[in-house]
Amino acid sequence: MAHFPKPAEGSWTEHYPELGTGPVSFEDSISPEHYDLERKAIFERTWLNVGRVEQVPRKGSHFTKEIHAARTSLIIVRGAQGEVRAFHNVCRHRGNKLVWNDYPQEETRGTARQFTCKYHGWRYGLDGACTFVQQEKEFFDLDTSEYGLVPVRCEVWEGFIFVNLDDDATPLRDYLGRLAQGLEGYPFGEMTEVYRYRSEVGSNWKLYIDAFAEFYHAPVLHAKQYVGEESRKLMGYGYESLHYDIDGPHSMQSAWGGMAPPKDLNIVKPIERVLRSGNFGPWDRPDIAGLDPLPPGVNPSGHPAWGLDSYVFFPNFMIVVWAPGWYLTYHYWPTAYNKHIFEGTLYFVPPKTAADRLRQELAAVTFKEFGLQDCNTLEATQTMLESRAVTHFPLNDQEILIRHLHKSAADQVAAYLDH
Repeated sequence: MAHFPKPAEGSWTEHYPELGTGPVSFEDSISPEHYDLERKAIFERTWLNVGRVEQVPRKGSHFTKEIHAARTSLIIVRGAQGEVRAFHNVCRHRGNKLVWNDYPQEETRGTARQFTCKYHGWRYGLDGACTFVQQEKEFFDLDTSEYGLVPVRCEVWEGFIFVNLDDDATPLRDYLGRLAQGLEGYPFGEMTEVYRYRSEVGSNWKLYIDAFAEFYHAPVLHAKQYVGEESRKLMGYGYESLHYDIDGPHSMQSAWGGMAPPKDLNIVKPIERVLRSGNFGPWDRPDIAGLDPLPPGVNPSGHPAWGLDSYVFFPNFMIVVWAPGWYLTYHYWPTAYNKHIFEGTLYFVPPKTAADRLRQELAAVTFKEFGLQDCNTLEATQTMLESRAVTHFPLNDQEILIRHLHKSAADQVAAYLDH
């Protein structure tokens, strides 16, 4: 296996002196009091991705999103003029959750001409206006124009729907910054074949982002995924990513490994050889616009062995663009200081043949196995961090984005406390 050295820039971390190079504390991941500050400082004040426009394809299409860290539930809906709107999911009469099915804590989706409260039958249009009050004459000086659904800021970037509970926040595209602009033009909208995974994880939300913020762990944690002598070779070489970049609270890393098919087919499993697919996705790139040439922000090092770019859009949204022509997203939704909901979603160009479908299925189940390995250590990590037997931990140069994530979160809390 070829080993590609670190680019000539030298130490990545030392390019960002504000991050430091000393041991770090993870107290921010084990303190209930700090988590409560993060809820208010981060999740009630930053842009949060809640889905894609394909989830609301036509007038009246809608879905709900539970944002536990902000103590709210939202309705995302396609309006009469094609606009995407967001509202707090609460009836203005007695505060009942407005849109839900059998279990009020579960997210739901559907299509409706209007929203009707299950409790007393108040109705709301797709624009949030109150359109009907049961026995309206029984109320005292009720002006229904003052009792529409409470709107939430909602903007769309490259088909991704974002919300922000802070009415004074900077516009979305400005917030996402340079890294997002470098992705613009990637054919996200062509990749509508979707596979979803969702799980409750017993760790702080930042610790799972940490797990995907470095590939230093890959030769060790994922050793059993390789066949023959591949695991031993990886252990001997170690792993270093090709490129790192930081823009405000956002970051990215670019990694190698994108040869598809691999030069030596003996390093992959027989089913991967037969289907021409695996963890990097189907080997045969789809023939769609937007992949050749790629947008300028993709594979910024221009490395011939480029395999993927992983972007973290603070606080809890990741996009991973893969060289063979597909992408996935990760979301980390906190539910407590030591628990969160992890969502992993894979996006492919719709298959044209049964073989295409099988290749995508293989990539999806392989991703699940890798994802399970990545989260398998987290609950043990959370437990031992909470013991406080050790309070400071060394990070290497490849773990620069871990330093950056925790500093970004801490800076957001500090700004909130100073406000």
